[in-house]
Amino acid sequence: MSAGAVAWQRMAGPLELRTPTRDDLERALEWRNRPEVTRWLLRTTVDPEAYVAAWLAAIDDPDQHAVVAVVDGMIVGTGSLDVSDGMGQFDGDEWRRSEGLLGYLIDPAHAGKGYATDIARALLDLAFTELRLHRVTAACFADNRASWRVMEKLGMRREQHGVRDSWHAELGWVDGFTYAILADEWAGGVQELRQP
Repeated sequence: MSAGAVAWQRMAGPLELRTPTRDDLERALEWRNRPEVTRWLLRTTVDPEAYVAAWLAAIDDPDQHAVVAVVDGMIVGTGSLDVSDGMGQFDGDEWRRSEGLLGYLIDPAHAGKGYATDIARALLDLAFTELRLHRVTAACFADNRASWRVMEKLGMRREQHGVRDSWHAELGWVDGFTYAILADEWAGGVQELRQP
């Protein structure tokens, strides 16, 4: 693990979040390419070897925080937080690496148990408590109610409703939502304002 990378293995509700291994990712691929999962993804079916290679490469990148979520030895989800400069920032700026992009994915067999919320909450806490980011965003198709409900439960605000701005593999151009939350909002407890 490189300098600046975050040590993983922590609890998030009933989930153990940890750095993925090749075996973990191969197990996640058992559900990752299913139609009920790919329906809500911009990047639909993935090449298994390329998928595994990309996730394993992220382990040593201090700007990528990729985890698998485990319950009773089963891989039930994945999560990611990609860190970057904010708009107008350049190398060497005091607030370099101030933005995060949040992502999460759940095995459909384990949907509806709050696991996506647990993963997202842990990654937001990492973003603001340990990485000291200024802002985190996340996006989804407008019709993906389960995903935007997770964001709203955690206090993220809908900042954009893009009209037919997102390409859907089955439906063509559809609406998309972008959500965001700031560090001071997270610290102020906004994540507890909305209950499931």
